Amino acid sequence: MIEGQEGVFWQEWLAIAETAERSGFDALFRSDHYLSVMGGEPRESLDAWTTLAALAARTHRIRLGTLVSPVTFRHPAVIAKSVATVDHVSGGRVELGLGTGWNEREHAAFGFPFPSMPERMEHLEEQVEVVVRLWTEESASFAGRHYRLDDVAALPRPVQQPRPPLVLGGAAGPRAAALAARFADEYNTFMSSPDEVVERRRRILEACERAGRDPATMRFSLMTPCCVGEDAESVLERARRIMRKLGADGDPAAFLDEHRDRWIVGTVDEAAARLEELAALGLARVYLQHLAHDDVEAIELLASLRRRS
Repeated sequence: MIEGQEGVFWQEWLAIAETAERSGFDALFRSDHYLSVMGGEPRESLDAWTTLAALAARTHRIRLGTLVSPVTFRHPAVIAKSVATVDHVSGGRVELGLGTGWNEREHAAFGFPFPSMPERMEHLEEQVEVVVRLWTEESASFAGRHYRLDDVAALPRPVQQPRPPLVLGGAAGPRAAALAARFADEYNTFMSSPDEVVERRRRILEACERAGRDPATMRFSLMTPCCVGEDAESVLERARRIMRKLGADGDPAAFLDEHRDRWIVGTVDEAAARLEELAALGLARVYLQHLAHDDVEAIELLASLRRRS
C-alpha cells in the first residue's frame, strides 16, 4: 500500500508496480489524496484513479485499488464509471475502497465541501448503494438525500461479476459495521493493536449476523506501516528513511520501539512471525504500508514475507 500523495512520480509508480507484480504480491493499493499528509511539506500527488488506469495497462496479474477513495471527492456515478473503466483496462483486477474522507485542510484547499462526520456517513451510505446498483442493475434509479439516479443503464458493466470487490473500513462503529454487512466484501482497519483487531472483527461479524449474512463471506483485513530489513542494522537504516519521509527526528531504535505494537517491524523472520500472529486473529489480508516508496529493494524483501509466513 503506497501513500501516493507523498511525491510518487510516474516512473516511480511504474517501478513499484512492476517490482510488486514480479515479486509475487497479490495486490497494489494506493491512498486517494490530493495533498501531502506527512512531514509538513508540499509534495506531488498524481490522481488515484487515472494512475490506477495507467498501471492497469502496464501490469498483467496484480490487483489494483484504493484504500480509500473519499466520497467527498467524486459523485458516485463518476467513481462507479472510473472503477468500471479500470476493471476493463485491467481485465478484471480492480477493487474499490470507499470512505468518508478526513483531511479537512485538503478539502478546503481544493474547494471540496467537508460536511460533518454524520453527514459524510450519509454520503457514504448513499454512494455505496449507488455504486453497487450502477454496477449490477440493468436500469438503476435512486432517490436519496444527496444523490439521484433516473433510470440509468451504466454500460459497460464491470468485467468482474457480479461486481468488483468493495472495501469499507475504519474502527467498526455501529453505523459503519451495519453498512459493511449490507454491501462490503472486505472490512479494513488501520494500524490496530491485536486487541483492537479482535474487537473490531467481532463487531463486524456480529453485524453480519444481525443482517442475516453469513459472516464467513466477509473478509477482514489490516493496513499497517512496516519497516523490515535483512538484519538489525538494515532495519534501523530503513527506519531512518521512513523518519525523513514523516519529518521525524531522533533515535530510529526508539522510533521503532514506539510503533512496534501496531506496525510490522524487524527482520524478515520477525516480520513473518508477526504476520502469522495476525493471521491467527482472523485477518485474511494485510496491507503493508510502504512509506519510503523510493526504496524499491524493500518491496522485494517484503514479498518474501509471504513465502516465510
